[in-house]
Amino acid sequence: MFGLNRIIHINSIHTCWKTFSSIGKEANLKSVAEMGKRRGKWNKGERTQSKGGYPDIVRANEAFEEYYKAQGIVPEGEWDQFVSTLRENLPATFRITGFKRHAQQLLGFLKSHYFNELVDVKVEGLTIQKPYPLPWYPDELAWQLNLSRSNIRKIPALEKLHNFLITETESGNISRQEAVSMIPPLLLDVKPHHKVLDVCAAPGSKTGQLIEMLHADDSQTWPEGFVVANDSDNKRCYIMVHQAKRLNSPCVMIVNQDATVMPVIEVPDDKNDGEMKQLKFDRVLCDVPCSADGTLRKNYVVWKRWSVHNGFTLHPLQMNILTRGAELLEIGGKLVYSTCSFNPIEDEAVVGALLSRSKGAMELVDCSKDLPHLKRVNGLTKWKVLNENGKEFPNYEEVPFKNRRRIKESMFPPENAEDLHLERCIRVLPHQQNTGGFFIAVLQKTKGLPWMKEGKQSATTEVDESSDVKDEDGDGKRKATFRGPPSKRRHFEGYKEDPFIFFKEDEELWPPVRKFFGIPESFPNTQLLIRCETGKKRTIYFVNEAIKQIISNNQNKLKVINSGVRMFCRSNSPDVDCNFRLTQEGSSSLLPYVSNRLVYLTKNDVITLLTEENPFVHKMTEESRKQINDNGQGSLMFVYDPPQDTCPEENRIVVVGWRGKTSVRSFVSKGDRFHILRMCGVDVNTLVDKKTKQIKGAATTSKQNNDGDGDKDEEDIENDEDEEKLGDAEDGEEDMMKDETEEDSLNETSEDAGEGVVNKDSKVTTDETNKEEDGLNKDAKDKIEADKPQL
Repeated sequence: MFGLNRIIHINSIHTCWKTFSSIGKEANLKSVAEMGKRRGKWNKGERTQSKGGYPDIVRANEAFEEYYKAQGIVPEGEWDQFVSTLRENLPATFRITGFKRHAQQLLGFLKSHYFNELVDVKVEGLTIQKPYPLPWYPDELAWQLNLSRSNIRKIPALEKLHNFLITETESGNISRQEAVSMIPPLLLDVKPHHKVLDVCAAPGSKTGQLIEMLHADDSQTWPEGFVVANDSDNKRCYIMVHQAKRLNSPCVMIVNQDATVMPVIEVPDDKNDGEMKQLKFDRVLCDVPCSADGTLRKNYVVWKRWSVHNGFTLHPLQMNILTRGAELLEIGGKLVYSTCSFNPIEDEAVVGALLSRSKGAMELVDCSKDLPHLKRVNGLTKWKVLNENGKEFPNYEEVPFKNRRRIKESMFPPENAEDLHLERCIRVLPHQQNTGGFFIAVLQKTKGLPWMKEGKQSATTEVDESSDVKDEDGDGKRKATFRGPPSKRRHFEGYKEDPFIFFKEDEELWPPVRKFFGIPESFPNTQLLIRCETGKKRTIYFVNEAIKQIISNNQNKLKVINSGVRMFCRSNSPDVDCNFRLTQEGSSSLLPYVSNRLVYLTKNDVITLLTEENPFVHKMTEESRKQINDNGQGSLMFVYDPPQDTCPEENRIVVVGWRGKTSVRSFVSKGDRFHILRMCGVDVNTLVDKKTKQIKGAATTSKQNNDGDGDKDEEDIENDEDEEKLGDAEDGEEDMMKDETEEDSLNETSEDAGEGVVNKDSKVTTDETNKEEDGLNKDAKDKIEADKPQL
């Protein structure tokens, strides 16, 4: 009986399995059919088929339009113009870096060689408008082309300008950045002595502006101020490293922290020897994560993904970041809060909540007279809290309890909104000056925040009465312990960074270097650092004093990704008394201190040095040749000082190089090489075309000589490799102009023929690690390359 029941039970299971299987198959077939229907509906309804076979994105969202009509963010009578502008492509904009001494020289070159050629140019019936400077950006250092980036790549008449933007971006002389993204740093008003914190800094375009402002005073070798650039995303921090490296500043530190719980940074107290104090910042930039509906003109996917819930979800995060930024701000300092969103829930509501909570400690600054040519609208004092169905909640009490987890009280307009002067906020609308959308609020801290007790550094900073801290000074007072914001356990992300080890006064590596290059005792050698504890010290970096104090006293609490400009690299040569050579990146910081190994060239010498691979010494002018021979083999710093009486518009040129037995060479990246040659009046486009023809011609010849036997000699292989490298370079240049989420290029800049190459005369082999990213180990570098977003 038991066996029969068991057989019946098994048969029942088998029957049920067949039934469920058939149901599953029918469901799968039905889902596939539905997918086909949806796909057809998508192609026919939501998208239209373009000529090239790729569907065009429909730039429309009914919920978006209804929501912002109800909010009243657009002045009356301008709604149709606002929406039509959002459906157009965003024009390309770029900025000339302002802290470089040759910014005005580069601007003059750009006007005369590129912009004047674009007058009344017609392509396929379309008249290309001449580029024009942004009227509100100082000194004409920001420009706009009423063409998208894809158009710039496709139009032959703009090919020269396209190549110019690529190479100058690589060298850090130009930054391709959206126009409205340039506004927050300008309103922050950074000076060279300021301590600056960029809370959500990646990908780094605004950080670059802040660095430029630090270096605005050309009379200083390096400023006393600094920029701490933070981002919570580990991968984006490495993108930021690339952006900062192009500017060659020793006053930047990139950290990887959660901005909502940014740790307290301790530095020595200048007024009390041996005491530590919390670092407060003179300027704080909070460009927070947002729903990004102000970027609809370039991020087309936002049209489809936009939802009212996006603002509700991000509001608490934005509140926490802004609050922490205000806590880290020095009394009297300025803070800029910005988003690329139109939503008042993410904009005025966040600012109003902080102002109400601070009880007068934070105030909105009136910026109506700043950037006078910038068209803007005032911030809202009243707005609506709407759900996804368009239902309005007049106040928080009428929000159902089930919705209060998402809708917070801080999202509603404060009762004293007019007293808070929320109209001083700035909202930039796309149709006003053909830009993207942006929101900016400038706040100033007038006194201590009410939730931070006097003498304590945050709401949770306390004196630990139960600790074993002893009275070291004998004054009977227990010292306060800086605890910062509430502790938050965080999952480890990214890679374990190499340590920052600063030189000591008796550092054994320093005397030979100092003697070889004639560096005086006044040079602050204790601000030099290395990134490895054992083995050969391959690269020496340099930071200013303020960055040194931060790193030295906070390595255990801050995850520092990168800091310092590369100043010396190991270069082992038996014929040279110094095992380190100079680097191009650190030349501007080191030049005022170098008295040996200097060679002053003429302009023709500079052109020879940069256009020939390894020019012989006898090709230089007589005076230059004499200086080179007097210095002997080893690292050199070549300097060209133009005569100011005949060439007042030209600036000093510095090129780091090497002197072999019979020849010289430069250690300069491709982007820097092209820039210097342009400033010397050389048409670099002819050099590129000539090099292209040489490589392709050599490759063709080698293939013809191959005789079809399937074997290749060494020359054939070398030519094929050159052709492959050329193709990679062309692909890389094309990638530089592709649309990105904000404006920043991700292509890595490598020193052209300057690293890991054996000089045939001097037999000098530079270290392979010079090719690697500063501060990254090999595993980290490989991981970054694998994880880079495909452009």
